[in-house]
Amino acid sequence: MANSLLVQTYFNPDEYWQTLEVAHRIPFGYGHLTWEWKKGLRSYLHPLLFALLYKVLALLHLDSPWFMMKAPCLLQSILSAVGDLYLYKLSQVLFDEFVAQWATKVHFFGGDSYWGLGALSYVFIGSFDGFSVMLFTFLPFSIAGIILSKRWKLLGLFVWVLGLYSVLGHKEFRFVLPVLPVALMFSGYSLAKIRRPDSSDGGRKGSAKNIQTKCSSKMQLAIFFLLATNLPMAFYMSLVHQIMQSHYREKFITEKSVFFVSLFWLILTFEYTGQRGTEDVMNYLSNEALNGRVGSILFLTPCHATPYYSTLHHNLPMHFLDCSPSEEKGMPDESDRFMMDPAGFASEFAKNWTLPSHIVLFDSEEKLLKDFLGLHSFQEIRRFFHAHFKVDRDLQASVVVYALKSQ
Repeated sequence: MANSLLVQTYFNPDEYWQTLEVAHRIPFGYGHLTWEWKKGLRSYLHPLLFALLYKVLALLHLDSPWFMMKAPCLLQSILSAVGDLYLYKLSQVLFDEFVAQWATKVHFFGGDSYWGLGALSYVFIGSFDGFSVMLFTFLPFSIAGIILSKRWKLLGLFVWVLGLYSVLGHKEFRFVLPVLPVALMFSGYSLAKIRRPDSSDGGRKGSAKNIQTKCSSKMQLAIFFLLATNLPMAFYMSLVHQIMQSHYREKFITEKSVFFVSLFWLILTFEYTGQRGTEDVMNYLSNEALNGRVGSILFLTPCHATPYYSTLHHNLPMHFLDCSPSEEKGMPDESDRFMMDPAGFASEFAKNWTLPSHIVLFDSEEKLLKDFLGLHSFQEIRRFFHAHFKVDRDLQASVVVYALKSQ
């Protein structure tokens, strides 16, 4: 829950457009429905959970900008915690209490890391490659865990799921996300074996202490390796990891402290970078609208680049560039045409527009629209940091808000 309050970034636009935007429309009567919803291709089951939450907030008069942004995160954190609990229970059933503890630790730590690495998986063709990228440096531990545990039926599950999704024309890493916790459970198993190996050599006097010392060194090396390889990505992608209690308290207290200090440092420091500008700009506009300083908004960005009514929470005229599939094959949509020629598209678009009070755009397109914005009497009023590196388009370092000079 603390994580949900601290995180100020997002990974995929569907977090808003396929859930919260739909949910907002149910109790409040306004919110954009993408083409999938208009054609009845998606289920309302998940959005209804958040629609109920929004209704409760409205009845309690708590539907302020802050609550509208954070309450869904809190609810989702509770749902995620239930999943964590049942992964722990599954590990207990398959293995034992000690392995279950390590599986939970690894899931807390590694389960979040896929957000950063998942974006990279788009460069791969198959689900097998994408899944290995998601696991990153946990992959050898997962493989070792499968071999050591000899749970071949679960290996068959991985092969079936990854193989099935590999033959699909449309691939996304999130399709194989349901089997990620199981893979991380095997990473937890291999780490548990490092920490407490089974020893059948009970007759060798003095060997227990040597084994424990050796295992402690291996464990520290494994922990250092995982932290060193995952923290940089966690730094940028706003990740939080936790651990649970251990078994060998006296020796393990150092390892435990390393985890807690490192991960608490992440919570305080790393939750505020990476693809956050689009959330910041909508939070800003929501507060401006609350104070009556926004009349209408035009988003000259790739489609679905920012949250929408679910964050603004004011029924104001807004327009974003549409990217719904065209019935004419090969016909570029509004968003594509804008990205191909921002200045030309904006000039043509302005011939039939109702002049907005605010325009939102990325700095990468701002450079090409300076003359257009000046011609229509817009001036920059706010700029928000967005990202250091490009993901799937040219670098979008910041999000810029322009307003009419009379605003």
